Amino acid sequence: MTASMRWTICAAAVLLSASFLVCSGVPYGAAPVLAQDAGRPGTMAAGSRPGNPAPVKRAVQGRGKKAPPTGAAEQQEPPPRVPFTAAEDAAAAVPAMPDVRFWADSVEDFKAALPQQPGPWLILTSGGSDGAFGAGLLCGLTAAGKRPDYTVVTGVSTGALMSPFAFAGPRYDEALRKAYTTITAADVFEAGNSTGESFVNSWPLKDTIAKQMTAELLNDIAAEHRRGRRLFVVTTDLDSARSVVWNMGAIAAHGGEDALKLFRSVLLASASVPGGFPPVLIDVEAHGKRFQEMHVDGGLGGQFFVAPPQLTASTSDYRLPATQLYTIVNTNMQREFEVVDRFAPKILTQSITMAVPVDTRLMLDRTYVVAKRSGAGFNVATIPASFNAPSRGPFDSDYMGALFQTGYEQGRSATPFSAELPPEPGAPVQPSRIDKTGAK
Repeated sequence: MTASMRWTICAAAVLLSASFLVCSGVPYGAAPVLAQDAGRPGTMAAGSRPGNPAPVKRAVQGRGKKAPPTGAAEQQEPPPRVPFTAAEDAAAAVPAMPDVRFWADSVEDFKAALPQQPGPWLILTSGGSDGAFGAGLLCGLTAAGKRPDYTVVTGVSTGALMSPFAFAGPRYDEALRKAYTTITAADVFEAGNSTGESFVNSWPLKDTIAKQMTAELLNDIAAEHRRGRRLFVVTTDLDSARSVVWNMGAIAAHGGEDALKLFRSVLLASASVPGGFPPVLIDVEAHGKRFQEMHVDGGLGGQFFVAPPQLTASTSDYRLPATQLYTIVNTNMQREFEVVDRFAPKILTQSITMAVPVDTRLMLDRTYVVAKRSGAGFNVATIPASFNAPSRGPFDSDYMGALFQTGYEQGRSATPFSAELPPEPGAPVQPSRIDKTGAK
């Protein structure tokens, strides 16, 4: 890896972590706590002094805070990892499941994993709690009788978390609605409980995923996979600095407890912001040697996934086996004005708030080109510029409910998708919401 590539990945991880910490109220560069005014310069917990924050710990804001599992509140040093080489990682496979993943830049493996018959594809982007928009839009499409049977569904980060429901079909719309309208911060992370690998602990999200991704849902996904449809979720292998595409239907088709555990772990990894959340270690083997890879948020490699970058490039002549491309953007694409404090996390947060929409626009442009080249319809849905509901903090269920309803109404409308690229944003607006949705 070149020095510039490594700097880019490190910078992305720092930016994502910093944006998460500010959005969640965890002070940067101090003991990981969640205080009422944490994240703002000049605010300290009672009994603290500059340069020596008091180790105050408060509950995650949000209704129904869970009790951590046994031992979750105890910080322990992570055990040392089994060393392995780049060659071993390149050849690694999940034990007893060699067919469940491929490198996102592997053209040959991508083509081999595709369905035999062309059809409409659904692309779900990153976006954190703004995934409520995509969830609402899908439910609205169902209500209007305009939701196709997608041949391929891909998801990254929050898009990964909703993709199993989207793939399994309208019978899971109610589960999808609940997942994005009743969740709170307490269902996603616990502050004040650093793991040694992150500033907060994501055991609540792991628990939430386990409750949502049931054996019944896995069986339904396996059945659709056998019909020829495909569900792809993307994670980032930090050891190799490469994106990995997981064939979730193939995992489901293996069946059993190991498949269910892997399915859930991949979803957790795809949504694990590096530095903010702990990474997910996945057991693999190569040449008879067993070791663990470190996987984190799929958004590091791009805000969504359509095909390997070689195939979406403007210089390629590849034609996707798709009849329509439907992309749901779960990111606020508008510029937002804020007088930025002279405080590192605030500076980094504003930076990532700007960077994510830019990256998304560039990827949409590539998608538009490959769709036209392939003779497939280009369709994109974005959060309306008029949406400006207030938010009280990360994963505010009232805010997410309002955004879900916005997506639902758009899904039921005559034009839920646009056939053109989103217009470039104009002058920045002064947001009424407290936190920046695009930064999560």
